[in-house]
Amino acid sequence: MKSTRLNVLKVALGAIVIAAALFILAGCTTSSNTGTASSTTASSTTSSSSADKTITVAASPTPHAEILAVAASVLAQQGYTLKVIEYTDYILPNVATTTGEVDANYFQHQPYLTNYNQKNGTNLVSVAKIHFEPLAIYAGKSSSLSSLKDGATVAVPNDATNEARALLLLADQGLITLKDPTNLTATINDIASNPKNLQFKELEAAAVPAALPDVDIAVINGNYALSAGLTAANQLAAESATSLAAQTYANILVTTPEKANTEKIQALAGALQSSAVRDFITTHYNGAVIPVF
Repeated sequence: MKSTRLNVLKVALGAIVIAAALFILAGCTTSSNTGTASSTTASSTTSSSSADKTITVAASPTPHAEILAVAASVLAQQGYTLKVIEYTDYILPNVATTTGEVDANYFQHQPYLTNYNQKNGTNLVSVAKIHFEPLAIYAGKSSSLSSLKDGATVAVPNDATNEARALLLLADQGLITLKDPTNLTATINDIASNPKNLQFKELEAAAVPAALPDVDIAVINGNYALSAGLTAANQLAAESATSLAAQTYANILVTTPEKANTEKIQALAGALQSSAVRDFITTHYNGAVIPVF
């Protein structure tokens, strides 16, 4: 009798153990499948919405980031989110675009891009022309061009294209002459005559406004002039909106060849060439920035 009861007890215990094992196994399997499905869904959602509908752009703070803020409103109506990363130099935005850290950049003109590609072995491309920033001469120690003394100091940007542009502007004002008045790569070595014996201080473009109190005059890029609080009213002379410079030095939207025709880059180009952006540029900058579309 005791033997029979013992056997029944063993069977019951065995059944309990087996049931518990099956319960634990079932619980683990359900948890694992749920986690995989959740992860896949999240990944898919990120790919279709965040990656495709978020556009990251490297830009100079002024006026590029300001113009992009207007474009962001246009893009939002199409379901896009625009993320702007601001840079204050002319090198890192192209590096970030090449490496894929950003989708595109907006800070430069075509001659600068061409020169950058040649020097760095890159193949970044222009997608659209947006605006032109007239390069201008601003007063430092001298209050006018006519009052410049012999040996006066002139600050100019030191990068290849903008230095040439500065020299062409100085030549247009009769302060110097160049060996070739159409040379878009001219340097101070290409000056043919310098009646006032001007002394040139070649600086990184971003540093020129800060040097203004220490020089007689300075030739400053439009975006850096705006950042320094300089306006068209402070200019002694500037490139005209109908000049060769306006056609050549329009600021452009830049990306890689692989991304140039993607929907989101084309959407960005369309937003930057919208009537909302044109109206903003025209009314906000008072001629210091000019739309070219």
